[in-house]
Amino acid sequence: MDKCPLIVCIAASFIFIAYGGSETSANKETVAQLPCPTWYADNEWNISVWATYTFTDEQYRDPTRVGLPGGDRYIQSDHAWGGGLEGKYFFRRYLGVGVEGYVLDSTRTQGTLGFGDILGGNSRVLGSAAGTLTLRYPFRCSRFSPYLFAGGGVIFGGGERDQLVVVRRGIVNNEPFKILGPGHEGSRTEVLGQFGAGLEVRLTPHIGLINDFSWNVINDSSNNFGMVRSGINFAF
Repeated sequence: MDKCPLIVCIAASFIFIAYGGSETSANKETVAQLPCPTWYADNEWNISVWATYTFTDEQYRDPTRVGLPGGDRYIQSDHAWGGGLEGKYFFRRYLGVGVEGYVLDSTRTQGTLGFGDILGGNSRVLGSAAGTLTLRYPFRCSRFSPYLFAGGGVIFGGGERDQLVVVRRGIVNNEPFKILGPGHEGSRTEVLGQFGAGLEVRLTPHIGLINDFSWNVINDSSNNFGMVRSGINFAF
């Protein structure tokens, strides 16, 4: 008669172990099947605000050309600071199209004749508007996403020119004379192309930090410039 309680205890132990083991296995399967956080999504709108620093491919003043500005003829400064805004729509998490615009504050220094500035320097604002195409590759289950981008548009507000021109000729005491005065050509609009690469880090699924570099090409190769951007991106 003493064997019955022992048999019942042993049977109950096996049932408990079997139940506990199946529950542990189920918990492991549940944890393994949890989806990755959606840091970057399909059909996503992005609005980016950024500050920028630009530097020209060639120096504005060329030491080999005594007294005259050389090299870059559009931004007309070795560097400039500014800011911009871009809106993008990602059809899939990897591909997006957008529109961007930015402004730059550049200080232009006039040419010299070797004994001082003709007209001194002035500060003015340049602007650009362009369409963009972005390819990004979010790392799986990660906040990080490197991206490549290219675009095309226009840039305006630069390329002013000042020069000395003849404004009057005449004869005084049977000797020819002429009076020189400053001539000025206003800013011009040029076609602009750009291509670059960067990295975005999402703080939340809707807010990210962006940093990138682009090379910008204007029709005259001596006017090309690099641009570094840092800012914040809002995703919806």
